[in-house]
Amino acid sequence: MENAIVLAGVRKRYGDRAALDGLDLVAARGTVHGVLGPNGAGKTTAVRIMATLLRADEGHVEIAGCDARRHADEVRRRIGLLGQHAAVDEELGGRQNLEMFGRLHHLGARRARARADELLARFGLAGTGRKAVKRYSGGMRRRLDLAASLITEPEVLFLDEPTTGLDPRGRAEVWEAVRSLVGGGTTVLLTTQYLEEADQLADRISLVDHGRVIADGTADDLKARIGGDRIDVVVRDGAQLVRAARLLPGDTGDVTIDADRRLASAPVTDRVDALTRVVRALSEEGIEAEDIALRRPTLDEVFLRLTGRSEGSGPGAAGAAAWVKEAV
Repeated sequence: MENAIVLAGVRKRYGDRAALDGLDLVAARGTVHGVLGPNGAGKTTAVRIMATLLRADEGHVEIAGCDARRHADEVRRRIGLLGQHAAVDEELGGRQNLEMFGRLHHLGARRARARADELLARFGLAGTGRKAVKRYSGGMRRRLDLAASLITEPEVLFLDEPTTGLDPRGRAEVWEAVRSLVGGGTTVLLTTQYLEEADQLADRISLVDHGRVIADGTADDLKARIGGDRIDVVVRDGAQLVRAARLLPGDTGDVTIDADRRLASAPVTDRVDALTRVVRALSEEGIEAEDIALRRPTLDEVFLRLTGRSEGSGPGAAGAAAWVKEAV
């Protein structure tokens, strides 16, 4: 069986609102599949349906080879779920938490202790087993959460925004733990509000908006949809930003502005020629650039182009895009 997750035509309504509107998604075994989308796009609803916490109104859901509607109990035996909020007891130690989860999953006392030791070692927490979880750092706590979701060695693991609220160090710790899981054969479905996280971890990404997949592919595939290389110009004086944007190559509709960062950006085809022309044009106009760089598109720009919104950036990103189209 090549695919660990198959969703076809999945629909879910809450009153007059369609949370999912014909969602199609396929995740291959032994990979990380990212699910990205603006707030309210349906990501968490989809995870809850795949984890059998909700039932779809229509459509087919197959997890680890089992029909989620007809064989929900079997699906639950084959999956793990890490939600957005910690599920561990902060007064207990790490080992106590894992032993408790083991017993809740009907492991015998000896097996629960052995499994707790295995997972503490696997996630770099072996030296903290007796320490109360309330004394853990954010990254340590989320790694313990992740360990708890793996008590039964699931074939498929759902991670619903697993690093929300963590600092960069904590996020990096969780990323490393996820990579080790996939290396061991676990299939991971990841929803996240951090585009960099999907870029770092996901083998394939589904972009969801208004309850359906509007784009699917690798990170490079999605970036290619909005063009190849881009040129970024950061001006020293923000008052010169619109003038600088007018000097960038391409149509004005392709130029984006970030006023807070004093940044103008545009797609380019010939990297060297574009860089030479922009540097010369800025010099002739007397515009001082603080930085000029050539780069690949980011997933943020994919969001902005395909949904008109940018996850994690709020309404300001779309507003900036509209402003530059009028100003340039």
